[in-house]
This record gives sequence, structure tokens and C-alpha cells, in this order.
Amino acid sequence: MTKLDPQWQRAGYTLRLGRPAEAETYYANFTRRDPEGDRFTGSGSFTKQQVVEFYLHTITDPNRYDLLLVAPDGRITGESVLNDIDWTLRCANYRIYLFDPALRNHGWGTWLVTTARDFAFDQLHLHRLGLDVFSFNPRAHHVYQRAGFIDEGRLRDAVWDSATGQYGDDILMGMLASDPRPREAVGTAH
Repeated sequence: MTKLDPQWQRAGYTLRLGRPAEAETYYANFTRRDPEGDRFTGSGSFTKQQVVEFYLHTITDPNRYDLLLVAPDGRITGESVLNDIDWTLRCANYRIYLFDPALRNHGWGTWLVTTARDFAFDQLHLHRLGLDVFSFNPRAHHVYQRAGFIDEGRLRDAVWDSATGQYGDDILMGMLASDPRPREAVGTAH
């Protein structure tokens, strides 16, 4: 199966698939992640070799679409990922990470989520998207709900929040292609 190669534009930024020549750029921007982003996504630390090898794998893996948010100056400022795609069941997992904290609280998360959602349902013809979000990340939970994802379950005390020294819940969310899409993606698809 040949991957589609979508691109969207918003305010000078481009959302698109990564390219092999960008592996070093991806690593450089990946290492600039902030502690808050790591806390909310459960990200850990990785070696350069691990990051570069994984990045190159994502480009060729037919069961994932790692869409990169590229700033006008070429910095990779985030990612919006459809992974673990099961083409038989037509379902996938979704995740997002804004590397640049300056982009938070300006609608970028909503744009990334709704753009990936619409791409998954309209162009990949998936039936279901699932995700999980930590209970101590109410901003992301709200964005997912506004995009049409529904709470489907809760794994109580399943994650550790090192910032507060307390357990948090892992909230399981999902959306079907037939569910209402309350916020449509804004941006130009190419």
C-alpha cells in the first residue's frame, strides 16, 4: 500500500509527513521538548540513535501516519500521529505532541486533532480512532471532546504524575466515522 502524502497549511505552518533527510532536524527539535509536554504525554528520554531510527521507521511503516507540524523557518514544532493502523478493522490510535510550548493555547492542538481526524475518516476511510489522555491534562481532554471524541473508559490510578507525586487516571476515548464532528478542520489541504 502506497502512503498518501497530504499537506495542510495554517498561518505559514505546514502539516505533512516527515522526510528521510529531516531525521537530524527531527531529533534536534524532539530534544527541545519541555517538561510539561513530557508530563502530559508520558514521554521519556531516548538516545539520538533511538530517535533517528524510530523516525526513519515511521516514514516507511504503512500502518502509521506521522504528520509533522513544520514552522515557516523549518523547525519541526509538533506532531500529530495516526499509529497502530489496523487496515482490516479500519481503526487506529491517535496521539499528538506540540514540541513548542508557545503554540499551546492558540488553537494549534484543536487544528492538529481535527485535521488528523478528518484525514483518517475521509481519506484513509478508517472506521474508528482511539486515544488515551491523562486525567491531569484537562486541556487536551477538552480539545479531544470538542473534536468529537467520547470518553469510553477510565483506567484508575494507571499513571504517575511526577509533578504532583500522585497517581492519575488514563482516560480512554474514541470516535467513529459516523459520529458528529463538532469542529471541522481549518486550513488548506493540498
